[in-house]
Amino acid sequence: MNPKRSDLLQGTLDMLVLKIVALGPIHGYGIAQRINQISKDVLEVQQGSLYPALHRLEKRGLLAAEWREINGREAKFYSLTKTGRAQFDAEQENWRRLAGAVGAILRTAE
Repeated sequence: MNPKRSDLLQGTLDMLVLKIVALGPIHGYGIAQRINQISKDVLEVQQGSLYPALHRLEKRGLLAAEWREINGREAKFYSLTKTGRAQFDAEQENWRRLAGAVGAILRTAE
């Protein structure tokens, strides 16, 4: 493991997946690559975490999936549902509140 990479905080993977899928239909490997790329290699999503999260989000009705051919192979592409958009918006707002609270504590003088 690269020491400059960080494990995701529990509960953040679903929010990050919803955000990436909100950008447009994408397959699982593409989601992992996009998170890695946007985070400048700080966040790395393992397949063992990603695919169960995708299945869980699909089962909850937050993602829709369809099989498409890409480079001669079938891949499952995910897109955000209306319910998924609402869930993402709520999670994003909660994350902003939490980050603000943590930031306030860290800025406290010793």
